[in-house]
Amino acid sequence: MTGFFNIYKREGISSAYCVNRLKRLTRTPCGHMGTLDPLAEGVLPIGAGNATRLFDYFLGKEKTYLARFRFGFTSDTLDRESEVRVAGMVPPKSLVEEILPTFTGEILQRPPAFSAICVDGKRAYELARKGKGVELPARKVKISSLRLMKQVSEDEFEFEIVCGGGTYIRSLARDMGEALETGGYMTKLIRTAAGPFGVETAVPLDELTPENIQNYLISAESVLPFESIEVSDERFFHGVHVPMGRTDGMYKLYRDGQFYGTGIVEAGTLRPDKKIC
Repeated sequence: MTGFFNIYKREGISSAYCVNRLKRLTRTPCGHMGTLDPLAEGVLPIGAGNATRLFDYFLGKEKTYLARFRFGFTSDTLDRESEVRVAGMVPPKSLVEEILPTFTGEILQRPPAFSAICVDGKRAYELARKGKGVELPARKVKISSLRLMKQVSEDEFEFEIVCGGGTYIRSLARDMGEALETGGYMTKLIRTAAGPFGVETAVPLDELTPENIQNYLISAESVLPFESIEVSDERFFHGVHVPMGRTDGMYKLYRDGQFYGTGIVEAGTLRPDKKIC
């Protein structure tokens, strides 16, 4: 079985749990395209079989989130997993709206101490749990859109965030709080889109069974945004780079009408990239 599953991960379970459940259902190696923390919910694309070879194409794709931030308070983990404490005044809605442009575009962001980033061979969260000071260097991330959707309560606000890979939404809550001269932490997170996978077509894990699993399989070719080439020169399938009169770039390749994988045209020559089927 080769293809993708657009899973809706519910709050309270790990991304690894979802992958392991699909492995058992499909009896096929599987992997996810970007983890969701247990406290988060939403779109979790999972590749099955050789489709996992295509993950590189999706890692840089934008993701969309609905996130709730609470200002005037903070926590060590920047979410609800640790003790919440008062950290300043609650800002008015007008000030929250005023700072949004500051966090749009390419920005420098410091990952949270409680993260899976490796520090001297250890996960940052392992060091943080032991009380060791973890100060991770800031790195460049891209936030394409940041919109205030509604004010949930006096101190809680809901935002829609469209961002690139490597963006930590918990860090955004902290940094927005700092810009407001107060504290901030994330209270809720829903991923509504990850690349071509949207929440509208996501299926809850509990609805999948051995009998219906095939119905939810998304073909690998259907989510690749490349033009197609039918390869008729059999030498190509034996490792030979063959002439190809197409514009330079990445293509979906077909053999006798069947999806084969991806290839790259460069200077009039076609070479293989990834074999899928």
